[in-house]
Amino acid sequence: MRTAEQYRAKLRSMRKNVYIDGKLVERDDPQLIPGQNVVAETFNFAADPRYAELMTARSHITGRIINRFTHIHQSVDDLLKKQEMTRLLCQHVGGCIQRCMGVDALNALSVVTKNCDLAMGTNYHERFLKYLEYYQENDLVGNCAQTDVKGDRMKRPHEQVDPDLYLRVVEKRSDGIVVRGAKAHNTIAPYADEIIVLPTRFMTEKDADWAVAFAIPADTEGVYLICRATAPRPRKELKAPFADYGSADSLTVFDNVFVPWERVFLCGETSFAGQLAIQFANFHRHSYTGCKPAVTDIIMGTAALVAEYNGIEKASHVRDKLAQLVAVAELVYGTGIAAAVKAHKAASGTFVPDFVYTNVARYHAGINIYHEHEILADIAGGLPATLPPEGDFLNPVTRDFLNKYIMRNPAVSAENQHRCFRLCSDLLCSAHTGVRQVGGIHGGGSPIMEKIAITGMYDINAKKKIARRLAGIED
Repeated sequence: MRTAEQYRAKLRSMRKNVYIDGKLVERDDPQLIPGQNVVAETFNFAADPRYAELMTARSHITGRIINRFTHIHQSVDDLLKKQEMTRLLCQHVGGCIQRCMGVDALNALSVVTKNCDLAMGTNYHERFLKYLEYYQENDLVGNCAQTDVKGDRMKRPHEQVDPDLYLRVVEKRSDGIVVRGAKAHNTIAPYADEIIVLPTRFMTEKDADWAVAFAIPADTEGVYLICRATAPRPRKELKAPFADYGSADSLTVFDNVFVPWERVFLCGETSFAGQLAIQFANFHRHSYTGCKPAVTDIIMGTAALVAEYNGIEKASHVRDKLAQLVAVAELVYGTGIAAAVKAHKAASGTFVPDFVYTNVARYHAGINIYHEHEILADIAGGLPATLPPEGDFLNPVTRDFLNKYIMRNPAVSAENQHRCFRLCSDLLCSAHTGVRQVGGIHGGGSPIMEKIAITGMYDINAKKKIARRLAGIED
């Protein structure tokens, strides 16, 4: 397994193809460091003996101990540990751990490549296992590039005026394929080792050129990572762990990119494109059952802390709002546990979480995002929005005034009041939080997609049968 420094060193060695605000930047650009700090913790925790059982696993193909973020789930216990690991790490970094994208893509590929081989006589699964061994041995970080830019949403890939609005194969050669298009919303891409490309939707026979899945190094020739990076406001003297972590997302452009056949895992088998899209969504939504409760934990803890500092922690409306946060966090987490316990074993041997439970959990996580922030805003009051910049708390002319007038609970120091409200401000009023809120709704699929998935997979007829029997309807 790699160390965090080895991960960072690899990034520094990669070809420059990351663009931020019109500039071509190195991967150690200061704007990307907060995101790298997040991913680095997945290596730090794996190296810590206290977390070895949670953070590592035994590879089912080599028998070696590997980072769990490179593992293919072989049991219910694997799914439960992945969920617990995700919640722990997200609590530690104050938000999304980001590396889940890669492991969720790998697990989806493990299932669908095997299914495709069994149905079509292809050899994708053998290719995938060779790639997986390389991925595990090098402890790689993967971005899953799934969402196409889509163009006209009412048209399928082959119906678009510009065929590149869904990523497609433009040439097949004896040694590989050439692809062109773009993938959007690619969190972690500018500091990932690999880009793992999956289809974004179900395909018809006319969409064969768009039914493609593959993996390439993130600095491959012809790949352009056009990025946006955010992080909490940097601290001058009142350093805080939350301010060290951030994220970055990419519009990833593939401009006639060559992919060798050994890295191609689907190419034209349209009936498996949708299966691959939905399997990734299922694994990724299960990861959200660890991630999203951790985010709620952070909001909940901050709300309880600011209530204490405001002297209102015993007020009935505060206790009611905290109970709402507890209910959402543990509902989502508990449903994730149910999804793991009710998992089924695919033909590849991979354990797949229950589809209905993962979507129910992700739905409740998504629809509560803004309400949770509303609760924090209600309890904290208006100060997070109007809190003077940190420099004013350091200026000898204004410092004493601010320390005097920020006071609430006399048992809490002015510095700690300041620290608490600075965190509230970052959680409620920063650009970084704005990005996280939208991501909390749409990441892994919007609530409407979860509704569609739930109603599509749930056995409503069985419930109608119950109603008919109770009503005495026999025909």
